[in-house]
Amino acid sequence: MERKGFKLMEERDTPTKIRLAALRSGGTHEFRLEPDADARAAIADELELVALKKLRLQGKLIPEGKSDWRLEAMLGATVVQPCVATLAPVTTRIDAEVDRTYLAEPPEVPEAEELEIPEDDTIEPLPAVLDLQDLLIEALALNLPLYPRAEGAEPVEETFAEDGVEPIREEETKPFAGLAALRDKMKDDGEA
Repeated sequence: MERKGFKLMEERDTPTKIRLAALRSGGTHEFRLEPDADARAAIADELELVALKKLRLQGKLIPEGKSDWRLEAMLGATVVQPCVATLAPVTTRIDAEVDRTYLAEPPEVPEAEELEIPEDDTIEPLPAVLDLQDLLIEALALNLPLYPRAEGAEPVEETFAEDGVEPIREEETKPFAGLAALRDKMKDDGEA
């Protein structure tokens, strides 16, 4: 999907979609990507955020060998999300490292019924075109707080049951909840 409102700030005018094979492999290529207000609003909508106040991806592409590349960048963002308990807006500052290694010949993944997650999850196959816009949005999505909570917001406990049935509370599902209830009953009966 083509997004408008992105500008890439570099010493020379370069598009945000980079053909890695066309870059000179002899040096580092620095970039700074900062979406404007309209682009930030579109990203906020895509990621279901209340607002996206600031967003920046700044880094460099470093050649590794003949055709491989390493990307080292910093993601900076100020996001506003709804609180999971109250829906009040929660503002969070995100500063995260973004590291990727693009390999022309990535390691073989063995075919098996169960696959283990690789130790290095920053290795990716070398793309024909590296889309910095997509990388920025992916990095932001991966670094968003999963359960933003407004200051002072208490956890919400919801219970569901059919009519006439006593709902099971979360505390009752804990391993020793039954033993604690039995102990309390025994104390009340004077047996303990």
